[in-house]
Amino acid sequence: MPFQFLPALLRPSKPATARERRFDAAAGGRRGTGMGTFQRINPEVGAAAVQVRSRARYLANNNPWVNQGVANWVGSLVGTGIVPAPRHADAKTRSELTEHWRAFTDEADADQRTDFEGLQADVTRSLVVDGEAFIQVVATDRSVRLRLLPCELVDESLTRELRGGGYIVQGVEFDAEGTRVAYHVLSARPTSLFDGYAPAVRVPADQILHVMKPLAAGQVRGVSWLAPIILPVSEFDQLCDALLVGCKVAAMSAGFIVNQNDLGDGSDPFEDGASLEPGALIRLPGGYDVRFNSPTQASETASFIALNLRQLAAGLGLPDHMVSGDLSNANYSSLRAGLLPFRQRVEQIQYGTLVPQFLNPVWQKVVTLGVHSGDLAAPDFETNPRGYATDWLPPRPMQVDPLKDTQATIAELEAGLTSRRKAVAERGWSLEDLDAELALEKEKPGDA
Repeated sequence: MPFQFLPALLRPSKPATARERRFDAAAGGRRGTGMGTFQRINPEVGAAAVQVRSRARYLANNNPWVNQGVANWVGSLVGTGIVPAPRHADAKTRSELTEHWRAFTDEADADQRTDFEGLQADVTRSLVVDGEAFIQVVATDRSVRLRLLPCELVDESLTRELRGGGYIVQGVEFDAEGTRVAYHVLSARPTSLFDGYAPAVRVPADQILHVMKPLAAGQVRGVSWLAPIILPVSEFDQLCDALLVGCKVAAMSAGFIVNQNDLGDGSDPFEDGASLEPGALIRLPGGYDVRFNSPTQASETASFIALNLRQLAAGLGLPDHMVSGDLSNANYSSLRAGLLPFRQRVEQIQYGTLVPQFLNPVWQKVVTLGVHSGDLAAPDFETNPRGYATDWLPPRPMQVDPLKDTQATIAELEAGLTSRRKAVAERGWSLEDLDAELALEKEKPGDA
């Protein structure tokens, strides 16, 4: 008879005797109740990024610890500027590329406030404080100019579906294949004192550079790097204010005179005041006692404040001394050990975020426009475009012992582990310029 196996399948099964397994991290009860959750990244960012950015800006400009942490992040990531080292095989072409790039860097800022190295610092600060940076690429007849845009000008309130399968997420437009095709930018003037409303302008994606370090796959807009410490910093500020007020109040009084036999008659033998002088012996009336004020807040909370500063440093991803400035318990070995994982993180951001999202696109646009305008002689550009790529070399971290650092570089050169070009570029110089200067000094030693 067909389907005779159905009764057996429908029969209730016996409960499993296997040991129960589960993740404690998903449990409820006393340990799990009240713990926050984090859902899909873009709705979370869309709901929180504006408030987080506003608070982060406030702290970065008002809190001394956060201000120092942000400044040290910017200094560690770009320093005096990340410089290119062209890869082209021909030395003359490399020299021409370097000269053409220098001409661009001097006038890179469309607002004429700084040069390209200064823009690197501005972009990095925006990346740390706001969580993202937008750079408008303004093409001229012979070169390009860069203008840093406030993050709020890319319309965060604009999210909707478009015809043909495209869509807009927080001001960023994608086509049906998920490729960024445009940014919707609100018009604003630097002199505007009040917010106004005007429809967002659609700017093609090739005219906007969007720099951000995503927290999760598919993330469209950035979140301030200060997000993990915003609430702890606020609490820490209140703690420091309370301690300061307590110490000030305690310092206003030396002690208190207590009448242990107070009869309530209003008499006061010290109504003219009692003063303490060096070596004085003061006779007190019967029944009176003096209790001196001995505040202990500062000594009791010093270790707690240090713990909070370490927590803030961990939230910022910085070594302790780069937030607190305290090197009292540090030595040469501990500093080097603490800086190694930090420098690894710095390189990860430099080569994983700044280079592909900001530096490489700018280099490509500058070189391409230079070739097309005729300012840059590149006979094999069309047939060998990859030959016109570049490596980006950040400045070498400053060393406590420069002699040891120089000896290490010499050892690497002798062992063939690095090149003179890379070693020189890490110091912010061009190898061709250095060799030319050295040759000139040999020819005219008196002019050196």
